[in-house]
This record gives sequence, C-alpha cells and structure tokens, in this order.
Amino acid sequence: MTRKKFTALLFATTLALGGMAAPATAQWAVFDGANYAQNVLEAARALQQINNQIQSLQNEATMLTNMATNLKSLNVSSLSSIVTDLTQISTLMSKAQGISFNVSASQAAFAQTYPQNYTASTTSGTLGADALKRWQDAMAAFRQTLTVQSQVAQNVQSDTTTLTTLVTASQGAVGSLQVAQATNQLLALSIKQELQIQNLMAAQYRASSLEQGRSAEAQSQSQAAFSNFLGTGQAYTPQ
Repeated sequence: MTRKKFTALLFATTLALGGMAAPATAQWAVFDGANYAQNVLEAARALQQINNQIQSLQNEATMLTNMATNLKSLNVSSLSSIVTDLTQISTLMSKAQGISFNVSASQAAFAQTYPQNYTASTTSGTLGADALKRWQDAMAAFRQTLTVQSQVAQNVQSDTTTLTTLVTASQGAVGSLQVAQATNQLLALSIKQELQIQNLMAAQYRASSLEQGRSAEAQSQSQAAFSNFLGTGQAYTPQ
C-alpha cells in the first residue's frame, strides 16, 4: 500500500469513528444563592427556638429549686422550752397563799383578814389572831416573790442559749420559710420574757400591797386596843 492510499484510509476511518461517537457535552453545577440563604435563615430560626426552649426549662428548674428552698423548714425549735418555762412560772403564781391571784377568792380573803375597822367589843384574842394571819400572808407573799425571781433568773440563763441558737439559725436561713420561722421564734422568746416580767411584777406588787395593808391594819388594831383599854373612860382599876 502506497503512502497516499494509507493516508486516505486513515482519514476515512477517523471520519467514520467521529460520526459514530456522540458529541461530548460539558456539565456544570448550578448554585442557587437565594435558596441557600433561605435554608440558612430557617436553620437559624430553628436553633433559636431550641435555645429558647432550653432557657425556659432552665428557668423552670431554677424556679422549682427556689420553691423547694423557700419551703424548707427550720430544723430548730424553741417552742417546747418556752412553754415549759412559762408553765413553771404559772405554777409558782398559782401557789400563792392567803391572798391569791383569783379575783373572787382574793376579795373574800381580804375582807376577812383586813376588816375596815374593829369595834370596841373586839377581843384581844381576835386582834392577835388577825394580826398573826396578816403577818403570815405577808411573809408568804415575800417568799413567793423571791421564788418567782429565782425562777425568772434561771430562765434568763437558759434564754441566753436559746437566743444564740435562734440567731445562728436565722443567719443561716436559706429560704423565706426558715426566715419566717426563725423570726416567729425570736418573737415568742421576747413575749415569754415580757410575760415573766409581768408575773414577777404582780408577785412583787402583791407582797408590797399585803405589807402596806398589814401596816394599816396594825394602826386600826392599836386604836381598837386603846379603846378597849380606856373602856368607859373611868380610871383603870385592877380586878
């Protein structure tokens, strides 16, 4: 085969192959910027909603924790000791002898032991018995006053410990309920001390009143005894 024929055959073959092969087409990815921005915006909104839900749950958890803290009870109670001390004072006051702290009983006893006056016919035996009864009542009143004073002094010593405990508990209170309970107990302790003072003053005033009454009755007895001594006004003659 000559060179010209070979060249012609090669050219013909190339044309034939070129006619059989499909034309090559170039493919390029298309980027939609608007759609991408919309997807990013929706994803950001969804993420923000999730964050809001998480924050809401955290707030609810904090609120529940605070509620539990505010409802937590104080583990210190001084009520029993306060009631016990006041009961002791009341018991001592109820043991008053002679002129008691009962209204009707004290009026009746006072009218009997402390008469407004003595007649000239009153015997010396009656005068002496009444004087002895008044002296005994006065001594009993002073003794009771000292007893009440001693009990109050003992209670004050225990109140010091109670006050320290309550103040410490109030300073360490973690919730509103604990604060309120500590405050109420401190107020109860203050009221207890005021009641003790009132009882002590009542005992002291009672003792002072009985002593003043005894002194006044002694003067009345002296006048009655002097009148009995004078009798009808005639000179005294021994029997």
